[in-house]
Amino acid sequence: MGYWDMEEGKDCVEKTWLTTKLATAVGLVGSAFHIAAFRPDSAIQAVQRTASGTIAMASLGAIFGITTCLSAQAREAPDDPLNYFFGGCASGIFLGVRTHSYMTGTTACVGLGVLAALTKVGKKEGWRISGAPRL
Repeated sequence: MGYWDMEEGKDCVEKTWLTTKLATAVGLVGSAFHIAAFRPDSAIQAVQRTASGTIAMASLGAIFGITTCLSAQAREAPDDPLNYFFGGCASGIFLGVRTHSYMTGTTACVGLGVLAALTKVGKKEGWRISGAPRL
């Protein structure tokens, strides 16, 4: 059962677990590319970079998953894209806190929030990025 197969506003723990696993995988891949592009001086430095990037991404996934689900429950509007905006915005605020930058947090809040809301709208309306055109 995938993320989109579960009902919005229900099974918050399961949805958060799925978003955390996906974000962790993205963090590991991103860390591998970062280590390949910018060679560390030692193996310990490579492990530290990998752990830092992966934990940050896993945190973003967990924050997004729990905020989106709890927002759907609290607002009693499970299919509203605004829930996804809140989740993306909360993740962006975490990036701002992590970097100690108000500007990063604000920009990431708006950017990730809009991206998440558009993803939800696209899913609801059947938008497609690739594949054969529908006639």
